[in-house]
Amino acid sequence: MPSNAGQSTKDDKNSAPPLPPPLTVPVADSHTHLDMQSGTVEEGLAKAASVGVTTVVQVGCDIKGSRWAAETAAAHDSVHATVALHPNEAPRIVHGDPDGWSRQGAREPGGDAALDEALAEIDRLAGLAQVKGVGETGLDHFRTGPEGKAAQERSFRAHIEIAKRHGKALVIHDRDAHADVLRVLKEEGAPERTVFHCYSGDAEMAEICAREGYFMSFAGNVTFKNAQNLRDALAVAPLELVLVETDAPFLTPAPYRGRPNAPYLIPVTVRAMAAVRGIDEDTLATALAANTARAFGY
Repeated sequence: MPSNAGQSTKDDKNSAPPLPPPLTVPVADSHTHLDMQSGTVEEGLAKAASVGVTTVVQVGCDIKGSRWAAETAAAHDSVHATVALHPNEAPRIVHGDPDGWSRQGAREPGGDAALDEALAEIDRLAGLAQVKGVGETGLDHFRTGPEGKAAQERSFRAHIEIAKRHGKALVIHDRDAHADVLRVLKEEGAPERTVFHCYSGDAEMAEICAREGYFMSFAGNVTFKNAQNLRDALAVAPLELVLVETDAPFLTPAPYRGRPNAPYLIPVTVRAMAAVRGIDEDTLATALAANTARAFGY
């Protein structure tokens, strides 16, 4: 065994996975974070396009990221933007929560006025033509405790109103909060196009989403060994409501779990999804491309 073998293994775990065989039918990555990935936007888009991922939806999670998403979408025809305050961002703004999305450290609480100001900027950005959705918004009971729930829910309700008023898709982050997310959507009235990003429910919830006409977007974690609930949900979700995403740089699909994710790895997830559905990848890719365009209105 070479003396550097251990180092090589470590490097492999941190290195970008190889390019998968290209898809024959082009698809879209319905949810990615190019601003958190290595390399330039142009490099990332070219790499994705080389394997048949010809469109990406760049998602904003705070004011800075939402502005960047809008600017990037304006500069690249293959990029569409969504804008929002991530659910974990709302308590940080109101309470000075150091565990918020942006991880900028403790700060003085801004109160409800600061949240209103931030939401006003999201509202402004949502009116831009290149912005196709409002999100990711929703509820996260995993990272935010009881003290942050009120701010999260107020922010979520405001995002729903913004999406409806501008006629944009609503992109939902739902972590350990299924019942509350569905409750708020029912109380507020969901926008015509609503997307559950990184779908995390089970088959029973998928049937609820199907009845409501909500899109369900599956990420690389559908390939994880411990994610049978996601595969069960994918198996019963109506094909016309299914999307695919990376949520890159997170949730890299097997067998590359733990390594950096990027839009060019969408084919790995598409092929795993096709196997779950028992259909060929071209049939699935054709549906995914049409569904994403319909969901985001491009």
